[in-house]
Amino acid sequence: MNGSSNVRPQSSFTMSSENGLTQNMPSLSALDRPAAAKAPPRETNDEASDLKGKVESRLLSMWNNVKFGWTVKMKTSFSKESPVWLLGRCYHRKLSPTGSLESSTEIGTEATANQPIEQIYGEGIEGFKSDFTSRLWMTYRREFPTMSGSTFTTDCGWGCMLRSGQMLLAQALVCHFLGRSWRWAPDITIQNAREFQEDCLHRTIVKWFGDKSSVNSPLSIHQMVQLGESLGKKPGDWYGPASVAHCLKAVMADASKENYEFDSLEVYVAQDSTIYVQDVVSQCRNATGPWKSLILLVPVKLGTDKLNPIYGPCLTSLLTLEFCIGIIGGRPKHSLYFVGYQDDRLIHLDPHYCQEMVDVWQPNFSLQTFHCRSPRKMPITKMDPSCCLGFYLATESDFETFVNVIKPFITPQGVSTTNDYPIFTIHNGSRKHMMDPPNIRYSIYESEQNWVTPTINDSDTDIESEEFVLI
Repeated sequence: MNGSSNVRPQSSFTMSSENGLTQNMPSLSALDRPAAAKAPPRETNDEASDLKGKVESRLLSMWNNVKFGWTVKMKTSFSKESPVWLLGRCYHRKLSPTGSLESSTEIGTEATANQPIEQIYGEGIEGFKSDFTSRLWMTYRREFPTMSGSTFTTDCGWGCMLRSGQMLLAQALVCHFLGRSWRWAPDITIQNAREFQEDCLHRTIVKWFGDKSSVNSPLSIHQMVQLGESLGKKPGDWYGPASVAHCLKAVMADASKENYEFDSLEVYVAQDSTIYVQDVVSQCRNATGPWKSLILLVPVKLGTDKLNPIYGPCLTSLLTLEFCIGIIGGRPKHSLYFVGYQDDRLIHLDPHYCQEMVDVWQPNFSLQTFHCRSPRKMPITKMDPSCCLGFYLATESDFETFVNVIKPFITPQGVSTTNDYPIFTIHNGSRKHMMDPPNIRYSIYESEQNWVTPTINDSDTDIESEEFVLI
């Protein structure tokens, strides 16, 4: 017989000469132990992690919008008797000029010198609405590509100061490429080549801030967070106004390496609340080309725990200047982007409303979520004393004008002329040649518990602190 015909299928049991049965299965003690679970494929773990991250992101954004979202849709009342200022433009409900304009805005009346009286009253409150809606609105986003070195797919809960910085930078870019008078008209069909070009520029600016790590979006929050690592920040860390100012400078410098559009722009961050004229001139004056337009950022500390009330009128007066691009500030760990005021209340854009990421690389992507139709107001007395002032100066002449006219706007009224305490100072020399410059009213030190900023040796990028001592 063929041996293969006698082969029996192996059984779980075999006969033994001693007990008639031998068990080829695990012992009872082994049966008492739970069977080891088979390790799931790595892909399954990754998918589960991604799903968990998306669920957490969605829940966080839902809770955030419960806290802040209702304010976006609320209507804000504006007085019919007082003018509304928005980044150097004045709007009023009244159809004919009266003395109320001067009495309501004493400290800002100089700013009306270059704005025709017909324009001040002609546009009215509808002009304000159009102007406000045209400002770019950067908010929390969810479900964007994971940030490098982290699992974050949303900046909800920690990215508000970065978003405020993006809004200020976006306003500078709008002024640079489209002009301060540009208005977004979503309900009007494009009629001519000029309107088509403006629409393309508008979309290009938005694309630069797209929520993705891409050379085509050099001003994305992904890129800002990556560059923030050199400032001692990690994804998920909260930024202060001074940190964001230096982050904006770094991201613009990095963007100019791959994008020729930024070759004509420079960002200068004032150290120790002092603008050094010679440093600005050296940075903006190109020996082989024209003067570069300047984005001037001035981090300041205007009080200890609360805003010193003597500086309130100074802040509102700065918002009446045409070259002001806003103020990054807000309340502690609740950043806002201030763009105007009425009476004693600041008008702002709030980044805390969490929205789904928009794929700005798709043709004709929607612009609706990048513009806010609901202006918000906040009493200036509630403003945190730490903030960053922003200015856009297109030409060398604009910078010279700024230097010559700014002092009355930054010096508190009613303070002794022998001991004036301006918001910031301007010095004609260079910072590296002035180890102990005169008239500096603030010294920088590290004191705020929640803002940790390292010292960097390079004087050009020195972030000595988020804090300033007010004397």
